[in-house]
Amino acid sequence: MKRCFKALLIAFMAVVAVPMANAQMRWGASAGINVNNMKFKQVLFQVEQGIGESFGMRGEMMFPGIGFGLELGLFYQQQGATLHLGDKPIWSTQGYGNERVYVHNISIPFNLKFKWTRMQGLEDYVAPFVFGGPILQIQAGHSKCDAIKYSGGDVELCAGLGFEVLKRWQIAASYTWGMTYALKTAQLVDVSARNRTWDVRLTYFF
Repeated sequence: MKRCFKALLIAFMAVVAVPMANAQMRWGASAGINVNNMKFKQVLFQVEQGIGESFGMRGEMMFPGIGFGLELGLFYQQQGATLHLGDKPIWSTQGYGNERVYVHNISIPFNLKFKWTRMQGLEDYVAPFVFGGPILQIQAGHSKCDAIKYSGGDVELCAGLGFEVLKRWQIAASYTWGMTYALKTAQLVDVSARNRTWDVRLTYFF
């Protein structure tokens, strides 16, 4: 976890050091849905995917002429899944069954972005792009389940693609891998889970 935070700090410092005179920064409102799974270190019970939502602000800073830029954001995001704890006696004897667990995250993405901007004027109407980078997740709340301990936050890595319409609207789809654990079982401390998330978001830039 400490190494991931150091990497994020180094990346931020690198951005600050970049000459900003020609950069174009803009902000927009963004909302989306996600399909989340929790990948456990040991497979002891069935896990069903859960559907969550997100909304917040997205910032885009593009460097003219080269198509490269940076993407920042601040989001509320809910991620969750259904854990079939009743599959094992260690939990079924305590009254646990199929438990729906979820976390409320403050999500801070930091992405590198490339947008195709040299398409002989077509980019004024439709412009594809790709992006990827780390995401810092801070857990602001979670469901009540005494069989589960929550980490308080995790670091994830995402990669995605999308397209921009009329230079205002962007729709993007991405897949996210949890790099650190998001939760673990209370009794079996080595049984921890990382998020695996499909995400679709729509953004309108002001």
